[in-house]
Amino acid sequence: MESAQHTPGSLSWRLSSHPITLLTFLAFRISSLLVYLFGMIFTNNMVLIFIVTILLLAADFYYLKNIAGRRLVGLRWWNEVDPSTGDSRWVFESSDPATRQINATDSRFFWLAIYAQPVLWVALAIFALVSFKLMWLPLVAIALVLTITNSLAFSRCDKFSQASNLAGSALYSSGVASNLASNMVGRFFTFGRS
Repeated sequence: MESAQHTPGSLSWRLSSHPITLLTFLAFRISSLLVYLFGMIFTNNMVLIFIVTILLLAADFYYLKNIAGRRLVGLRWWNEVDPSTGDSRWVFESSDPATRQINATDSRFFWLAIYAQPVLWVALAIFALVSFKLMWLPLVAIALVLTITNSLAFSRCDKFSQASNLAGSALYSSGVASNLASNMVGRFFTFGRS
């Protein structure tokens, strides 16, 4: 029974390669939901609950995008805007699988939390509609925008990372072929920018 709890990939934060990052990530993910759900029990001040929830969602968005994603699963994304044309371009970054091994526990916690939170916010939106608490819908809409943006961006980043790794390993026999593959993938994401 003891060995079943400590198998790689099990949902135990003690098996994490970065336990502080993981616990902070989970704390931000859970705290905004808890403040939204239980805020009215402790105070009747809707503005306070709204502001605290928005601040926690913003901190979660920033921490997930810039710190937790990079440390837990080796992925990072950002959006660049060309100042001359105003065109927006998504940039995806992943760690090299040859130099960094992703911990299975970190990965499971990351992907479970990143997909579970938007589902919970959708359920809260439905509950707000059904119970006619329409004043909470703007807050839920903001939460959905932030959580779904991160979910979609990290999903695309993961797919881009897998495609790059596949192309790199298939054409790795010569340095020229590897450079050609990475340039082709890079051009795909910058197509139409010039």
